[in-house]
Amino acid sequence: MGLKASRPGLAGHDDPAAAALPTRAAAGDQGAWDEIVERYAPMVWSICTRFRLSDRELEDVAQNVWLQLVEQLAKPPEPAALAGWLAAATRRECRRVVTAARGPEPPGTHPDAVPAADDAVIGEEIITAERHAALRAALAELPAPCQPLIGMLVSDPPHSDAAISTALGIPAESIGPRLARCLERMRESSALLGLAEAGANRPGGDPGA
Repeated sequence: MGLKASRPGLAGHDDPAAAALPTRAAAGDQGAWDEIVERYAPMVWSICTRFRLSDRELEDVAQNVWLQLVEQLAKPPEPAALAGWLAAATRRECRRVVTAARGPEPPGTHPDAVPAADDAVIGEEIITAERHAALRAALAELPAPCQPLIGMLVSDPPHSDAAISTALGIPAESIGPRLARCLERMRESSALLGLAEAGANRPGGDPGA
């Protein structure tokens, strides 16, 4: 089974960067593989948590999903289907683990049946994964002085102005104006502009989503 979207609207979102990842990874690009894992691992783990798996079961499912993806990359993929394929593969693995540990599902339940509400949740998780990836890419495009500033402000808990001033060697009163310039640069980044365009092109898409 190749990388084919199981349902329309759950994969790719017309993001050229995401669509190119499977092809690059299949060609041996380690950076592309790392980006796939970084981009979609939160979605895989989120799906697993809804099945109430133990930590050990969750780790086994995630490992199996990534191993299956390695095997799939040896076949001609449909690149834009990557996110939807990962979501479907994760749910299949979760069901397999649940069935093995807790017995089969009630009679008449198809193993691949997925409630419509779950599809909607998975779709939102895929979009969230794409947003996070776009934000990371936008941050990477910023000039060097902006990256540590934004990193310290979005840390948990965020750093105080005094701590930022000391760490970065800048006056506390200049933090606000510098941050405003950095955020404006982020809004103009190719990654976020591409995400907004993809959102506008989705059926019922919201460019500001």
